[in-house]
Amino acid sequence: MAITKEININEMVGKYPKTAEILFEEGVHCLGCAAAHFESLEEGLKAHGKSDEEIEKIVKKLNKVVE
Repeated sequence: MAITKEININEMVGKYPKTAEILFEEGVHCLGCAAAHFESLEEGLKAHGKSDEEIEKIVKKLNKVVE
């Protein structure tokens, strides 16, 4: 698995640009905000109200996109 919930959002999108589309679909539109530079994927998703179960599903979606 290339993407984990611990990955930095900014680094992930930089390395895998297609992941931005999934984040937009999930209601995470702040990829350019300052928090994206230091937050993990999990922290960012939780800040947008995602549950642990939702985060796991999103991580799986993101990994499918980068395979």
